[in-house]
Amino acid sequence: MATTGTVDAEARRARILDLLSKSGRVRIDEAASALDVSAMTVRRDLADLEAEGMLRRVRGGAVASARPRSFTERMATGAEAKLAIARKVQHLLPLDGAIAADASSTVGVLLSQLPDDTARELLVATNSHENFQVARRAPGATAILVGGEAEPRTDSFVGPIACAAARSLHYRRFFTSASAVEPERGAFEVTMAEAQVKAAFADSADETILLADSAKLGQTALALGLPWQRISLLVTELDPHDPALAPYRELVAIL
Repeated sequence: MATTGTVDAEARRARILDLLSKSGRVRIDEAASALDVSAMTVRRDLADLEAEGMLRRVRGGAVASARPRSFTERMATGAEAKLAIARKVQHLLPLDGAIAADASSTVGVLLSQLPDDTARELLVATNSHENFQVARRAPGATAILVGGEAEPRTDSFVGPIACAAARSLHYRRFFTSASAVEPERGAFEVTMAEAQVKAAFADSADETILLADSAKLGQTALALGLPWQRISLLVTELDPHDPALAPYRELVAIL
């Protein structure tokens, strides 16, 4: 690591990253209490971890850095928030027709919660091999993997072929997450290619449902994927009346 090189510092920063992985956000006061160190020590650790690209400091703490991450790494972050979001939107999964699902781990959790319904005749199109595997095991669901160029950093399929395939169907709903959500402009992605595929799915969907845990709110990343006028509903793990959602209330419906 960057400054001390001591075993204690190494272990402390590993613990900070572990705290971050559980919720997607770490607060200085909570980390100081958990580690039994001063807030100043935590601030120094956060600065060093930010310099290594492991996180991004925000007021009062830090959030996971907006960088390309594998599906497995993303799935290990904010598990409780992902599950809470999935449970909120289960009722929005139709019994028939087609839906689009992006390559996000949040949508992967949603697909894993598909209820066992023998009356379902639902087609699920996705640009994620992991989400394809989850969808194909769901009773009454037919999964389609949108091919194209493999993006090893995010475990997704992108590029012109993926975009063309994404636009080739009509979806009742497109379920998507984002790397960052900014109140001024919309949902952002860590790569331009990922943003392009999500825009292609949205082009062919009646509704676009954005699933984003609260750690992503007020953040930005490399590429704008979906501006607010293309998003039908914002779903977080928070209560819809939570003050953290105030900047978004006039922009989009919130669940």
